[in-house]
Amino acid sequence: MAETSVSNSRRRVLSGMRPTGKLHLGNYMGALYNWVRLQDQYDCFFFIADWHALTTDYANPGNVKEKCFEVALDFLAGGLDPEKCVIFRQSHVPEHASLHLLFSMFTPLGWLERVPTYKDQQEQLREKDLATYGFLGYPLLQAADILLYKPDFVPVGQDQVAHVELTREVARRFNQLYDSRWSEAIAQAESDKERIKAEVSANSLIELTFPEPQALLTPSPKLPGLDGRKMSKSYGNTLMLNESEADIRAKLKTMVTDPARVRRTDPGNPDVCPVFDLHKVFSPAEKQAEVREGCTTAGIGCIQCKGWLADNVVAELAPIQERRAKYEANPHLVTEILEAGAARAHAKAAASMKDALVALGME
Repeated sequence: MAETSVSNSRRRVLSGMRPTGKLHLGNYMGALYNWVRLQDQYDCFFFIADWHALTTDYANPGNVKEKCFEVALDFLAGGLDPEKCVIFRQSHVPEHASLHLLFSMFTPLGWLERVPTYKDQQEQLREKDLATYGFLGYPLLQAADILLYKPDFVPVGQDQVAHVELTREVARRFNQLYDSRWSEAIAQAESDKERIKAEVSANSLIELTFPEPQALLTPSPKLPGLDGRKMSKSYGNTLMLNESEADIRAKLKTMVTDPARVRRTDPGNPDVCPVFDLHKVFSPAEKQAEVREGCTTAGIGCIQCKGWLADNVVAELAPIQERRAKYEANPHLVTEILEAGAARAHAKAAASMKDALVALGME
């Protein structure tokens, strides 16, 4: 595998995705679509978070290795380029677990218990026993995932900002406890005003062990599933990236529409129709205008509207499926890319772990 040409002079981005198997359109538009564009602007590290898969599915992990391979296929099919970014499996870089253990020694339990998704997921996954440290501590594992690579930015949606803020708090606490450069910067301030200014700016003015990353809010369009709810495998309402054209057209014919439009002659309201939400993502502006005009005047029926949508979804997925087929025919290329990515990630992670141990006086 050739050495990637990722530039070390660019600002760094880090993000990951849990391996749930083949990706669907919601995964693509919610994260992967943006990652593909970020790789041209930043020094990017993208990983498959297989340790995280165990935080909720420890009792029935399934075939994690196979799921990781499917996610890697879709990463590459979606447009991630190993010559522009680093792609790897989390568990193939042991420093993720090591730094998580170190962070667990000083992170207050209250910080983890207040993360919004902690109680939300317990409520949503009542059928699972989530009274485990692994589930409570998964935001801390995320913090280790991020801080190992000292990124400038972490691309997230609004619902994940709290996780980035926890990561910043963990970095700050580590630096305050163990990095003498932090205390020296604060001690040099001569007044309260200067001290406060030093505390705020110390992270950017001196090279701390763990710089605090910033959340990079990325656009995530509303992408409903076939039943109108959020597209999710758990709801069985998805369109997969590798879905055949025939299946895409058949599935979209069943998609829910404006419930007030009972008959073909009834005018509809695109603003309450899940099909139109998909048009706003996959159809050009002129087609959206044609759909709106036809729907509100009953000039077109829902079947015709869904057919137009299917045309544009199929067109969007065609190059993705073409790239996937290439890698499916050459699975060794995927393995080589993941191995090369893990080697590059390990080099960075090992250096960060050494920095941490030096700060603790353990190295």
